This record gives sequence, structure tokens and C-alpha cells, in this order.
Amino acid sequence: MADCSTTTGNRNDLTAKKAASLLWYIPAAVVLLGSFWARGRPWLWIPAFLVMGGGCLANAKGCERLHCYFTGPLYILAALYVALSTLGLVRLNPGLFLLIVFGASCVAVCLEMPFGRYRRKEGSG
Repeated sequence: MADCSTTTGNRNDLTAKKAASLLWYIPAAVVLLGSFWARGRPWLWIPAFLVMGGGCLANAKGCERLHCYFTGPLYILAALYVALSTLGLVRLNPGLFLLIVFGASCVAVCLEMPFGRYRRKEGSG
């Protein structure tokens, strides 16, 4: 039985390439750093979430990775929320915010268990 990770979707999956460090691992570390540095938080979180969101959107388009359809918009909205909080338009509770963002990310990744890693199944065009 062929696994979706061995189909054509995987070769375009950015998570399987060196780009993953630049698109997700380093930005995630930057988000973690921002959780300890309140004054620098907007300067760290906004670009980090934009990079992660852009990477996910590119991955959703390129290989149709299922969780990227959710996490791409989620991270872009997270960056927008941080920007709005910086302008004083919304209130930001950093701990709760990160819990929601990364909790939703985990739920999106878990959706791949019952539905498969890629939206496009083997043999589809």
C-alpha cells in the first residue's frame, strides 16, 4: 500500500527540504524568544508569523499539504493580531495567544492522521 509521502506531493513539500529551517524552525525559535522579551515582541513575532504563514501557503499551493491550508492563514492572522495589539487596537495576552496559535497548529497537524498528509491522493492529477 503506497503512502502519500511517497507520491508526487512529497517532492514539492517544503517541510522535507532545507527551506524548512528558514520557513518554520528559525521563526518558531524567534517566536519563543519573543515570548520572553515583551518590548521586542512585535518586531520578532510579526515577521516570524508572516514567514511561517507564507511558507505554509506556498506549501499548500505546491504540494497540497493538508495542515498548511489551516496554518498558513492562521499564522498570517496571528501576525495581524500582534500588529493590531501593537497599535493598541486589541489586547494581547501573550501566553494565551501562543497557546491558541500553537494549539490550533497541533490540531491542524493531527487532522493529517485521519485524512492523510496531502490533499491530492495517489493517482489524482
